[in-house]
Amino acid sequence: MPHSVRVHSIGGPEALVYEEVAMPVPGPGEVLLRQHAIGVNFIDIYHRSGLYKLPEYPVTIGSEGAGEVVALGPEVTRLKVGDRVAYAGAIGGYAEVRTVRADRLVKIPDGIDYETAAGMLLRGMTVRCLLRDVYRVDASTTLLFHAAAGGVGLIACQWVRSLGATMIGTVGSDEKAELARENGCTHVINTAREDFVERVRELTAGKGCDVVYDSIGKDTFPRSLDCLRPRGLWASFGNASGPVPPFELTALKGSLFATRPSILAYTATTQDLEENAADVFEMVLSGKIRISINHRYPLARAADAHRDLEARRTTGSIILVP
Repeated sequence: MPHSVRVHSIGGPEALVYEEVAMPVPGPGEVLLRQHAIGVNFIDIYHRSGLYKLPEYPVTIGSEGAGEVVALGPEVTRLKVGDRVAYAGAIGGYAEVRTVRADRLVKIPDGIDYETAAGMLLRGMTVRCLLRDVYRVDASTTLLFHAAAGGVGLIACQWVRSLGATMIGTVGSDEKAELARENGCTHVINTAREDFVERVRELTAGKGCDVVYDSIGKDTFPRSLDCLRPRGLWASFGNASGPVPPFELTALKGSLFATRPSILAYTATTQDLEENAADVFEMVLSGKIRISINHRYPLARAADAHRDLEARRTTGSIILVP
């Protein structure tokens, strides 16, 4: 019987249980996928801890992976057995085998292996959404990106560099600062010893940034707003330090805009999903973006991956290997 990592009740990393499960059977519009690599993301922690509520337990968490199609359910026409595919956003990923709706899968192009696909798709599509859809970044843009040495951040560093924009990134250590610079971040702020609001003001000659991309949440709010120019945009897309507390609209001083983007909303149709993923794959195949898989864990050690991610001991992408 195959194994998966399931959560029977919300809690810490110890809530992740590696256990045998029944072999899943694909239903109408679904395929059966034998996974070769599974991405680990902060949203997995939110699901495990209960910050993002799930409808029922026990549940297999995980929203990103790559593998081979081994069986087709009824009504599937866009894929065939043997196809190499990846997904981002379909919960149920911490498993050796799983079913996935065929219309939420994208084919992995030649030149990209399973581990790279599993370590890049959710993060890469998030970056593409942030830089091309949420705010249209170009060479005239100055932006602040928190957690610039994380899995999303390192992809953003390289993508922003390819656009010719000015990126100010925050990190928590000198080691992470060097990593962000190596990947193209224009200016790096080590928040362990620098005040990021004061430093942004210095770097922008008091003007502020056009957009702030904030995946940290509670610890960087409301000070992220102080880094924006009038009519600037604050994009809150994560809660690494905890959720942003309720706030009054008057906090958006200077006619600021605020948004809470979700990759699912920007890839709701199969066409949107395929176009977003195609852009990400092209950036990697062209050499403009290099995916760093810096941490690999056996599927049975998913709890260790969560501990390291929560403690901010990781950089780049994290994968589980079934």
